[in-house]
Amino acid sequence: MAATNNPDKLREIKAILNGAGWVLLSLADFPPFPEPEEDGATLVENAMIKAREGFRQTGLITLADDTGLEVDALGGKPGVYSARFAGEAATYQDNVNRLLRELQGIPSEKRTATFRCVMALVGEGMELWWRGDVQGVILSEPKGTSGFGYDPVFWCPELDKTFAEATLGEKNRVSHRARALAELKTQLIELEK
Repeated sequence: MAATNNPDKLREIKAILNGAGWVLLSLADFPPFPEPEEDGATLVENAMIKAREGFRQTGLITLADDTGLEVDALGGKPGVYSARFAGEAATYQDNVNRLLRELQGIPSEKRTATFRCVMALVGEGMELWWRGDVQGVILSEPKGTSGFGYDPVFWCPELDKTFAEATLGEKNRVSHRARALAELKTQLIELEK
């Protein structure tokens, strides 16, 4: 079970884990499912909070992620607060707008950033996690219409485009989430044996 209500994340996770031999359910398959408070100080702590709660509520092996964008010129912000950078009820656009305001006047060579994802897997007597990182640069204006979150302003050198300009397949080859899930996919295949 994937402990997320975010359809964008779920779509990516399902695409990346395709072929692992598991049926992936989400929180939508278990209504009502109260989301736990993500009060951890790190991405690992928040991913574990969600995975543990999902396992507690359903009894199913639960996968959860926490993702953060760490911008060097901002001392690593927004980091663990990426989803709520512009406030608790912030939209993707609100967060991008705040990020661009905070980076206003900073030259492109100093706008380096890391997208970081931690995937946690919790089951009976099992608590595992994996991390994936991808380096990039924050553009001064959005480009592209695909993806979600900070994707329109995150330029990925490996793709020579923003994540929002990339197809889902392209993004899923190099993204932070794909890198965290690569090892997890191997683990899921082993659990199936």
